[in-house]
Amino acid sequence: MSIAGTKINLTTTPEGIDKISQTEKVTSPYFSGGDTTILGANLKTSSNLSADNKKYFFGIAHADTLSTEEFNVTFGSLNGYGANVEAGTKSETEAIYRQYANILLAPTEVTGGFVISSGGSAGQVTGRDDEIYVLSARRTNMKDRINKGTWQIALSGSTSAAKGVVGSGAAAALHLKDDSVNDSPTSTPVGDRYNIVSCSAAGTIVAESTVRNFGYFYPDMGIMVFSAAELSASIPGAFEEVGGVVQYESSSQAGLGYYKGTSLDTNTALRFVNCLQPLGTSMKFRDEEDQVSAQYFCRIHSGQMNFSNNPTFVSGSMNELRNTLMKSNPQTFITQVQLFNDKQDLVAVGNLSTPLKKNFTTEATIKVKLTY
Repeated sequence: MSIAGTKINLTTTPEGIDKISQTEKVTSPYFSGGDTTILGANLKTSSNLSADNKKYFFGIAHADTLSTEEFNVTFGSLNGYGANVEAGTKSETEAIYRQYANILLAPTEVTGGFVISSGGSAGQVTGRDDEIYVLSARRTNMKDRINKGTWQIALSGSTSAAKGVVGSGAAAALHLKDDSVNDSPTSTPVGDRYNIVSCSAAGTIVAESTVRNFGYFYPDMGIMVFSAAELSASIPGAFEEVGGVVQYESSSQAGLGYYKGTSLDTNTALRFVNCLQPLGTSMKFRDEEDQVSAQYFCRIHSGQMNFSNNPTFVSGSMNELRNTLMKSNPQTFITQVQLFNDKQDLVAVGNLSTPLKKNFTTEATIKVKLTY
């Protein structure tokens, strides 16, 4: 029989004796290709949605990987606008609105709906926003949450003043981000909520939400809810119904104005995607992840780990030390640390870069760091 192995019990409670835990927030590029920013020219609708899916939402993908959705976008309306509503049924757009209200709002606020628009100089709503655009992140991309304060989107309709955007090219874009740099969040049942406000191309906030609020940002959910009234006031995109067909001023259907009727399915959510594609538009996002690290201090005192349970360490029926010179001063070399849980299950193994010499005259502390 070999000499018994050496197991050392760690004192993990209370924290700070043999164990110290830390949580670090780590951010990285959001998009699947490892990019932080995708230009509007490279954004397309994803290719893996059926016609039934498109009645509810559209996927946003990179032009090179159309089957990989980076975001989903949808349009919700309590009035059922933008859908072909059959008698005695609810419209798809109404179902979308109520779904997000139930997910994001407190139970006492669900019936009241989203109250976003400030009713300022450009805003058209002073109470509830009956129509919303919703941009939702891909869960695997966002990890724990969308990194606040670093994301930015630029929308553009037409380059002509007739469609509500003054200027041309990149100057016509409406840049939006959250206001976390200036204001504290609002607590909600699904985590913190920030306002979505306008900013410059460089990211400097142009107007606070008290002046003009474009929407709500829920970082933990990866969801942005936009006031359709506020967006359409900036980038309307005029249209009209002719012979039962909704016609827009251009073939690209630029603009965020929405059809206020329930007799036609107008794919309103697609208008948001179209406004992400003109010159000067882009999407910039980073994800955020909580990385928990536990550091274990494995302390080896002078009388510990001076023998080995390796059969070659001893010889004979009496288990005498094979090397006679080690009888008065046995020496070992520590090469590995194994961590076990309370049920004696092996949960982690760490190898030392170089063997650590140990005898009765030495002590050692080996720090093991686990990150998960």
